[in-house]
Amino acid sequence: MRTRRLRNSCLELSAVAVLLAIPGTGSSAVPAKPTFAKDIAPIFQEKCQACHRRDSMAPMSLVTYEETRPWAKAIKERVATRQMPPWHLDKTVGIQSFQNDRSLSEDQIATIVRWADAGAPPGDSRDMPPPKPWPNENEWQLAKQYGQPDLIIKSDPYTMPAVGQDQWWRPMTEIPITEARWVRAVEMRPASMAGRRITHHAIAYLLQQEPADQKNPAASDDPLTAIAGGGILMEWAVGKQYDIYRPNTGKLLLPGAKVWWDVHYHAVGDTIQDHVELAVYLYPRDEKPNYRTYLTMFNAAASGKGSPLDIAPNVVAETENFHVLKQAARFENFQPHMHLRGKAMLLEAILPDGTKETISFVNNFNFNWMNNYIYTEDAAPEFPKGTVIHVKAWHDNTAAKASNPDPSQWVGWGDRTVDEMAHAWVNVTYISDDDYNQWAATHRPKKAALPFGLGGTN
Repeated sequence: MRTRRLRNSCLELSAVAVLLAIPGTGSSAVPAKPTFAKDIAPIFQEKCQACHRRDSMAPMSLVTYEETRPWAKAIKERVATRQMPPWHLDKTVGIQSFQNDRSLSEDQIATIVRWADAGAPPGDSRDMPPPKPWPNENEWQLAKQYGQPDLIIKSDPYTMPAVGQDQWWRPMTEIPITEARWVRAVEMRPASMAGRRITHHAIAYLLQQEPADQKNPAASDDPLTAIAGGGILMEWAVGKQYDIYRPNTGKLLLPGAKVWWDVHYHAVGDTIQDHVELAVYLYPRDEKPNYRTYLTMFNAAASGKGSPLDIAPNVVAETENFHVLKQAARFENFQPHMHLRGKAMLLEAILPDGTKETISFVNNFNFNWMNNYIYTEDAAPEFPKGTVIHVKAWHDNTAAKASNPDPSQWVGWGDRTVDEMAHAWVNVTYISDDDYNQWAATHRPKKAALPFGLGGTN
């Protein structure tokens, strides 16, 4: 692990550059006089209303003009600085094709800014699109695709007091199966809307006795990653509700398996009791996929003795680690995990021939949104055995980081929100060498440099 100051301020200046650039856009796709009914409402339906509607998690609804108009100035600022919708990936490097991309295009941003600058006109009500139907929050979202879950596994309930320290609830629940079964999808949620207020995130670890030939190839002696070596069914966080495994791919449950929960609760001013539920959708008994997926934790933090993180006061700290793939593999997603001082995270592959490929780079991490970036079928990268996965994280322990509770404090690794972490969650599907060679024959390798200003060894 190394700690240093970043020598380039491109990350801090990016928001300013965006604000300066947008008003002068010359794109023909940006209407000259946008209105809410014709131009803004369709954007909000597509990108915003999943959260910004009544009885959902956002603080205000953006469904009708009357609900939206008081927030026009704030919307412009949040959109122009790329804070909303929450999508914190650098669009200039790495993979850019995602199943769940909720980011705004440059034209959409320019349209919203121009609308707000023009006084947020309502437009003709006849131009309004019909209201978008939304799923019932109390129903399983994947039930429309797979039918009702085959298993619903529940944690023991926990009561979070109105005021108090953060708590980590770690009960254990048996999985009711008597034979090996393959999982094709999982869905996870706090049991109630009130529970979503107190649940920061929840992890369902899979504890089971693995045959020697079935163990996760990513498992290691590193105590920070060993816990994930036996498998993780899912992590729930705001913005991540389910995982669907691609055809002929899944996770394996064995008789005697248990879920070991790790639920992070925080006080919100009301006493709330809740639990977490995990819906499991199984393959038919006679259908056995060829590939097994493991949710794997790739640490940027240090391995071995000592503190995994060592973040001095009033610095921007850089931390990195390396992991060797013991088998050819496909990466399905990228989900960086840090806390209040998290700034950026890079996921990079160093191929056996020395070629470096930027997989993904989050340059504007926000602790309030644990975004999971799920690659599309064609974009999901594959790597040969022996590839080194390089994970690099930046933490901003200065007053410039708005979410930093105290830049004068030393910060180390820990579970509390005021402590820090630095790892990437990746669903890794292990494949054969022949599988990889077939993929490589039709996917010309592309060399990708480090993001500007984040390279070097100074």
